[in-house]
Amino acid sequence: RNEKRMLQESVDAIFDNNRRKTAIRSGTRRPLKSISDMLRGKTGRFRQNLLGKRVDYSGRSVIVVGPELKLHECGLPKQMGLELFKPHMIHELIKRGYATTPRGAKLMIENSDPIVFKVLEYVVMDHPILLNRAPTLHRLGVQAFQPVLVNGKAIRIHPLVCAAFNADFDGDQMAVHVPLAIQSQIEARVLMLSSHNILHPANGKPIAIPSQDMVLGCHYLTRPRKDAKGEGKSFGSFEEVILAYENKVVDMNAIINVRHKGDWHKETTVGRVIFNAIMPEELEYFNGIIDKKSLQKIVNDAYLLAGNYTTVDFLDKLKDLGFNIATKSGTSISISDILIPDQKDEIIEAASKEVASIQSKFDRHILTDGERYNKIIDIWTHATNRVAATMMENLKKDDQGFNPVYMMADSGARGSQDQIKQLAGMRGLMAKPKKLMSGGQGEIIESPITSNFKEGLSVLEYFISTHGARKGLADTALKTADAGYLTRRLVDVAQDVVIYDEDCGTINGIVISDLKEGEEIIEPLSDRVLGRTILDDFITDGKKMIKAGQLISEVEAEIISDSNVENVRLRTVLTCESLRGVCAKCYGWNLSTHNLVIRGTAVGIQAAQSIGEPGTQLTLRTFHIGGTATVIIAQSEMTTKYAGTIQFSDTMEIASTKDEDENKVNRCMVRNAKITIVDKKGKEINNYNVPYGSDVVVTDKEKIKGGQVLFQWDPYTDLILARQTGKILCKDFIEGETYHIESVEGGKKQMVIVEAKDRNLSPHIDIVDKSDKVLAGGTILPVKASLVVRDGQQVQRGQTLVKIPKDIGKTRDITGGLPRVAELFEARKPKNPSVVSEIDGKVQFGDVKRGIRKIHVIGDDEDVKKYSIPYGKHIIVHEGDYITAGTELCEGSISPSDILNILGSGKVREYLVNEIQEVYRLQGVKINDKHIEVIVRQMMQKVNVIDPGDSIYMPGDRVNKGDFFEANRILLNMAVIVSPGDSEFEEDSLVDKKELREINKVIKEGGKTPAKFRKPKPPTFKPLLMGITQASLNTESFISAASFQETTRILTNAAVECKTDNLLGLKENIAVGKLIPAGTGTPDLLDIFVTDLDATVEEDPLTKAVS
Repeated sequence: RNEKRMLQESVDAIFDNNRRKTAIRSGTRRPLKSISDMLRGKTGRFRQNLLGKRVDYSGRSVIVVGPELKLHECGLPKQMGLELFKPHMIHELIKRGYATTPRGAKLMIENSDPIVFKVLEYVVMDHPILLNRAPTLHRLGVQAFQPVLVNGKAIRIHPLVCAAFNADFDGDQMAVHVPLAIQSQIEARVLMLSSHNILHPANGKPIAIPSQDMVLGCHYLTRPRKDAKGEGKSFGSFEEVILAYENKVVDMNAIINVRHKGDWHKETTVGRVIFNAIMPEELEYFNGIIDKKSLQKIVNDAYLLAGNYTTVDFLDKLKDLGFNIATKSGTSISISDILIPDQKDEIIEAASKEVASIQSKFDRHILTDGERYNKIIDIWTHATNRVAATMMENLKKDDQGFNPVYMMADSGARGSQDQIKQLAGMRGLMAKPKKLMSGGQGEIIESPITSNFKEGLSVLEYFISTHGARKGLADTALKTADAGYLTRRLVDVAQDVVIYDEDCGTINGIVISDLKEGEEIIEPLSDRVLGRTILDDFITDGKKMIKAGQLISEVEAEIISDSNVENVRLRTVLTCESLRGVCAKCYGWNLSTHNLVIRGTAVGIQAAQSIGEPGTQLTLRTFHIGGTATVIIAQSEMTTKYAGTIQFSDTMEIASTKDEDENKVNRCMVRNAKITIVDKKGKEINNYNVPYGSDVVVTDKEKIKGGQVLFQWDPYTDLILARQTGKILCKDFIEGETYHIESVEGGKKQMVIVEAKDRNLSPHIDIVDKSDKVLAGGTILPVKASLVVRDGQQVQRGQTLVKIPKDIGKTRDITGGLPRVAELFEARKPKNPSVVSEIDGKVQFGDVKRGIRKIHVIGDDEDVKKYSIPYGKHIIVHEGDYITAGTELCEGSISPSDILNILGSGKVREYLVNEIQEVYRLQGVKINDKHIEVIVRQMMQKVNVIDPGDSIYMPGDRVNKGDFFEANRILLNMAVIVSPGDSEFEEDSLVDKKELREINKVIKEGGKTPAKFRKPKPPTFKPLLMGITQASLNTESFISAASFQETTRILTNAAVECKTDNLLGLKENIAVGKLIPAGTGTPDLLDIFVTDLDATVEEDPLTKAVS
């Protein structure tokens, strides 16, 4: 080895020691730390020192509850106050003459001189401090408070801010920070004070609302009790009622009548009067039982009608009232309060009988194993739910609904029906921690735990129980990290989305309508449009009710919901045309203030936190249910709410045949059939898609009443039906090769298709007539399908030939949901993608080569697209079907990039937003659409240049949309020289049009030949969909990308390409130690001057909406 080589190796190792196969090691065999090791990873320069630093003037301690505090206060231990405010203290002591030198003042503080504490009171007055609880999942994890000095060593915290911090008092700790600069004190006071942050940025609903004891107190207060002392009395005012109650003339829960503001409120209670006495003047009398939901609505209305100040005051009164009454009520739980319903045994008995009959059907080869499993799970789920329902009914009747267990659950104070079900009903089905690789059955143990905790579990039940509960604990530990990583990627992709413009002036938007699931409206239009900008004039009965470009507040939302309009076009960040960030009009409301978002708001970070925070919360939630499986009961029939006349669509084909139990049924034979219900005038009321293989109960033109069943289907299996009547002919069925006989429980056999080693074999069924002529050919059977008919059997048209089990019966929890959210945000190809048609046309089956079926789609203009369906996939179109672009040809999930290529960018945005919302909605988490839209916008930020035309790009370049359109705009003012003539231009060069005209004019005047030119050819592009990691690494700023992932690669490339970083985003500025260009640091906001120093600002209520 020569010296040069050795030197080169040492230098390489200094740069990056991980590149070599054997890293250079120190004497202790530890690999040496290279320069790139110092930069990369969590402990590297970027993440450890540049993006997060330790600060002085901070402390931490355990938190305890401080119910006597006001919402904007927190209790700070005196010892901590002395230490944190030491410089301020020394200054004040010298100023007041208690000490002459700083050292003397310091000694006074250390000796805890009594005078010191008086001075401390003065120093902390009006000096807000910041409290932070780790993990800080959203911006409400850091809030400012006015410190109140307390004895002891624990920080005291107001009960109402616990929800925002996600804090409880089982030993949580919190950190205190002191804002020093006057600017930071103002920011803390104006923007971060806890009483200014009572709305949740993710959904705009109040987050500082009473919980637990406070809710229970209010609930107990407003619950009526029959035959209580003083029932039926009438009072002239609230004061009279309270006087009578204090003198024990009436009971708290007595039903009385009262007059208030000139109106009589009949059938109200003393407690409700006490509750209404503390409500803001602006709100109407609330005559109902309070629970957590109604409290949230009341606080929300108070915020809208009375403004922030009054609401905060009201919240403090609510807190005091709730705690007070909860204490007086003396509510506690004893084991005798847990009532087990008498009907429990009957319900379990009935369920066991049903299970036995399913089992016997299975033994008689009528059902496949998968169907049996799914049906049994279904029966037990229904049984458990019935037990739970009767149990709740019993509890409700007990002691007029004053049963403590019932009150706690009913009011939403503590516990849920799920938990009470385990105490007094039956524990139900348990989750099995085994995850199969394919994610198939075996997720739920099919024999349920029929006893509850009050009766006690048997040893076997106890074992199964532990099995499920432990899964919850393991999940929690493992999934929190995933959720945190998701948040980190989201923050990174969206960090530089800041509001920079008022209005980008776009004319594009999205159409929004009610969000429906089948019949049910999950989210009405009025909720979805709230706080957004409307694109077109909204006209009802010829009157312009809402002008285009107006923000929709509660008032406008009500107009829209009253007008029965199906859909509205709104502005959205997805179509915003700002070159940097997004504009205020496209974004709409800032959800935490209910006003138009102001310039400089970091909406990207807000979006990332709003999506990431529930993810982290929900992983922690599995642990509380204790492993009982919550199954979504699959829908198996469609009933209509409306009366009218049935109309079948033209595509509907129905075949009469017999089902497994030999009953006559009408089977739907096609996939795109619809049933429409029309009223007497022929106006369409509603339409329903009829699944293939479902049994249609109604007939065409039949008149029906509301509540009637239209069609039924088996949610757990896909069917393949006979297309003709005839004899079955099985081809390529070889035992052990293409199918094997599975003996399932009970010793019975069934034929299940498996993947064959020899791909030329593809098992399929033909239907032939008596002379063996093929009538309907080539139904290829997918893998995992089980055959219901035998070779040579006679079948009728519409009879079931094959059953394919569906993967339902999974448990629902966010552990299933988080990977799905990550998959969507990363725009990954799904595990089993389906093949999608790119054009409208007729289906024609081609030949089968090695098990791969060719499908031709013949377009209207004879354009033919050919598709290959992979081996073993279930084809869901039939020969001769007419399909539209974007139709799936086989089972599987559609890949987002397919949607983008076929249906365009609008559809893929809609798909991503809806699919992500779906996961959160199952968990009952509300996130406003606009947050997801911000992230999706970032995923679609880049375009792929196809034909560069005369631009500076190359084919295949990935360019920012804004830059691309800007370059295009500049190109329009240029000209391309065709022949230079006598000018000094070169051929094919780009020249400014104005300049060219002037030069040509001069040349012409001189009698020479001017240059000839042509219009430049603009570049063409195709939209790109990038995953969030991909998008973060492709940002303009290399500092931001390097501090995210793959540090060495990004820095190397940046050095090679001589990149400059313009420091436009947030991360780059933090890394170099500048103020971030958002919030109060927005470039234009730094030039603000105060004109009138003595002017006072009155706070207005936000909207005078009619709530």
